[in-house]
Amino acid sequence: MTIADLLDPAAVTLRVSAPGKRQVLGVVADVAARVLGVDADAVLEGLLEREAAGSTGVGHGVAIPHARVLGVDRVRAIFVRLETPVAFGSVDDKPVDLVVALLAPTDASVQHLRALARVSRLMRQPELREQLRKARSADAVNVLLTHEATSSAA
Repeated sequence: MTIADLLDPAAVTLRVSAPGKRQVLGVVADVAARVLGVDADAVLEGLLEREAAGSTGVGHGVAIPHARVLGVDRVRAIFVRLETPVAFGSVDDKPVDLVVALLAPTDASVQHLRALARVSRLMRQPELREQLRKARSADAVNVLLTHEATSSAA
């Protein structure tokens, strides 16, 4: 499973302004509704429920919120880059500006966990995080994520 299997180019959103975690998750839910045709309220509810169990802020300015959502046909990813980092309760207490959300079918288990592991490994790469922050377009971000290389594709 690669990020290219999970990420639709239309699910990459840059220059997002949001005052807090809930609003960031709201943006993810809105993108999911637009791109995946799922109910935005159901997505937001699932993401908030997961956050209540513990923050998905994994450190280095990255969050990987995830939820199982009715109407999602397979594990899907949504990428959001924030203009201004927001507090997310991350493990390193640093604010988040890169969000890779994962939405899975309600009956997904192994696929969901594999996708989480894959995205987590990918986002641990300092060079990639820096390139994602500097990328000027959604297309450039999509290339960086789907080619899963830290070359100068941006």
